[in-house]
Amino acid sequence: MFHILQKTIRTGIVTTDYPETPARLPLTSRGKPAFDFKSWQDARPAAEVCPTGAISFRDAGESRTVTVDYGLCIFCGLCAEVEPRGAVRVTREFELATRDRRQLIMEAEYGLAPDGTHCELRSAGNGASTDTSVEKAGEELRGRIDKVLGRSLAIREVDAGSCNGCELEINALNNPIYDIERFGIHFVASPRHADMLLVTGPVTRNMELALLKTYSATPEPRLVVAVGACGISGGIFGENYASLGGVDSVVPVDVYVPGCPPRPEALLHGILLAVGRAGPRRREA
Repeated sequence: MFHILQKTIRTGIVTTDYPETPARLPLTSRGKPAFDFKSWQDARPAAEVCPTGAISFRDAGESRTVTVDYGLCIFCGLCAEVEPRGAVRVTREFELATRDRRQLIMEAEYGLAPDGTHCELRSAGNGASTDTSVEKAGEELRGRIDKVLGRSLAIREVDAGSCNGCELEINALNNPIYDIERFGIHFVASPRHADMLLVTGPVTRNMELALLKTYSATPEPRLVVAVGACGISGGIFGENYASLGGVDSVVPVDVYVPGCPPRPEALLHGILLAVGRAGPRRREA
């Protein structure tokens, strides 16, 4: 016992200060790809190698619309590898959680050159439109939820068909480094004791009914967080005979956390965002 105490004292505090301070990420950490739309001369190679269709384009006459969907992106970096001019680069940004699925979609419109490349950027931005009435209702709902939940939160994790990559990152939230319980956040076994459902994976048809029953058993006011590319859009699995796609095809979703899988810090950011304790920040350590 004495040796254990000695080792503990020598080790010291290992718990990260995130989100009070920026996350200290390893240099090899891979986050979202960033796009310099003005310098991007041809999106076709990136669209061809993208395994989930996160990058797509549509030609109409002399214009081309390029769409980038971070809800489909698995951060593989193939798009950066086929872009020789550096208009696409892999960053270490991970704080992408959002309450609005449309915020994860970016579009750029180009004029076309005769050889099919982009000749001029006409417009670029995300696909979200501002609806003040919806935003106001959402803020009021979050205020009521925060008042009811106070400073504690009980989470029921639901694997709706994932590869278990997201589960590994979720498990890490309970280790001494991330220590999610310091925020008053606990994982529970029953949805009847839960305030939030943390749902991973594309919703398989075999899990559809189970997810619906779990959602129904969770008392109001309940929150749902869709985890990873699969939870947001179906990811690499998409929609097919065995998969319904994203979680919001079955139950309403409050927050989307992109990644494949999301880092523990990204999960923590999404959970705190859901209960109004964090803003939609963008950091790259």
